[in-house]
Amino acid sequence: MLETTIAAIRPADEAAMAAARELHGRLTKPAGSLGALEDLSVRLAGLAGACPPPLPEPAAVAIFAGDHGVHAQGVSPWPQEVTAQMIGNFLAGGAVVNAFARQAGASVTVVDVGVATPLPTGPVPDPAVLDAAGPAPAVLDPAVPRLVVASVRRGTRDLAVTAALTRDEALAAVQTGIRIADELIDAGARILLTGDMGIGNTTPAAALIAAFTGADALDATGRGTGVDDPTYAHKVAVVRAALARHAPDPGDPLGVLAAVGGLEHAALAGLILGAAARRTPVLLDGVIAVSAALAAAAFAPDAVGAMVAGHRSAEPGATVALRHLGLDPLVDLGLRLGEGTGALLALPVVTGAVRVLHEVATFDSAGVAEK
Repeated sequence: MLETTIAAIRPADEAAMAAARELHGRLTKPAGSLGALEDLSVRLAGLAGACPPPLPEPAAVAIFAGDHGVHAQGVSPWPQEVTAQMIGNFLAGGAVVNAFARQAGASVTVVDVGVATPLPTGPVPDPAVLDAAGPAPAVLDPAVPRLVVASVRRGTRDLAVTAALTRDEALAAVQTGIRIADELIDAGARILLTGDMGIGNTTPAAALIAAFTGADALDATGRGTGVDDPTYAHKVAVVRAALARHAPDPGDPLGVLAAVGGLEHAALAGLILGAAARRTPVLLDGVIAVSAALAAAAFAPDAVGAMVAGHRSAEPGATVALRHLGLDPLVDLGLRLGEGTGALLALPVVTGAVRVLHEVATFDSAGVAEK
């Protein structure tokens, strides 16, 4: 599945991009007056191979959840059980991501790809989704958050001691992400938004960013949920030691994910690859998403054409990763929550960029004189 997905990823359509630029030049506005929105709409036309590109509606948020053996190193003050507890909160509609998704009219799918502790009782999970002949009717229902149980293992191993995953486990997580992308797109989603949940997951994210970009551990590592100075220094040391121990090769993205990644990171990489293969945009959230995006780009460089950077996370590694990918974030609000919250706030910007090409009159059609 991974190989066929990568093979389906193609470069941007230059003719569609040229048509979008030409159309912008005829719309009733000064050339270039919409700044980054014009560049974004041109990129999306190139991704879709059409001008104008499809409106990014409906939108679907996919939150991949997993736990991390490196939590045992004391890199986060939060107990690991919070991952499972927050899944219950997502499904009950009580998290920030739910509030923002309701505002945006986006559906929320939560995927247990490797949670270590039992999930709360509540809504009936849908473990058959990945094997079903067709999507369930409620796949894109904005009113009903949905749970998919696709656990590869109950949390990763401790990357400070050994490889976090085997190659087979990392591959299984990547392929889960691809399947979820296919399922959501088959159900009608026209843009996917990345979400994540996993106590301690900024530590593997920092390791992934350093591995793929060559950045120093200090520059790639942030404070996550807000650790104190001693814990932060320890966290940086854990990342640096893990990189020295495993010496991950950025030319082997599956090996990097296995050595120092998380199950949600690997699944997010798969989601991005799956969307790129279907020429569907992916709106990236914060540091977890962009660390996964680095892996996706290492698998298939043209996958970057499907990526839209929703926001600039306060985590320093996010800026390092975005620079490496050549992506400019749409908003910068100092967010560091994850879940998909920053991507959801950026969604109206993406929609607006595309809507301009669909709805704004040309000088000729509006009878407006050009300069």
